[in-house]
Amino acid sequence: MKTSPEEVNQRMKRLQEGLRRSGVKLTHQRLEIFRELAASGEHPDADVIYKSVRQRIPTVSLDTVYRTLWLLLDLGLITTLGSSGERTRFDANMKSHHHFVCSACGMTRDFYSEELDELNIPPSAKSFGRVQTAHVEVRGLCLDCIDKGKSKGKTSDKKETK
Repeated sequence: MKTSPEEVNQRMKRLQEGLRRSGVKLTHQRLEIFRELAASGEHPDADVIYKSVRQRIPTVSLDTVYRTLWLLLDLGLITTLGSSGERTRFDANMKSHHHFVCSACGMTRDFYSEELDELNIPPSAKSFGRVQTAHVEVRGLCLDCIDKGKSKGKTSDKKETK
């Protein structure tokens, strides 16, 4: 899934402004690494970004991709998702949003919900410290996996409880 050209342009502008504010040089490699992430709706990991950027810049190294992504994360220009046991995936969408993750194939997509944006954080979560952001990750089976018969049980539109 590709991101609209208008959204990519907005993200590129945010990158340029963020780097300028931080006094960090906008290099060609940084620009192309971010452009790859900004245009993707797939929430790629560093290896996927590296392989794509390398088609345009054969001299880019995997180390440069990792260093750039962690720099952009430190500057608040991108976010990460995934649990610590998974490969870190990166997200250039800084608008308030949530994720649908397919539990069979790992496909991840953004979705927007005003109701979830206004979710009241329970006191039990606040007891650990000051909450800065919250997002919901919905896990289930994507339409492709359902069509391929990868269903491992009932699916429901209702909220599951544990």
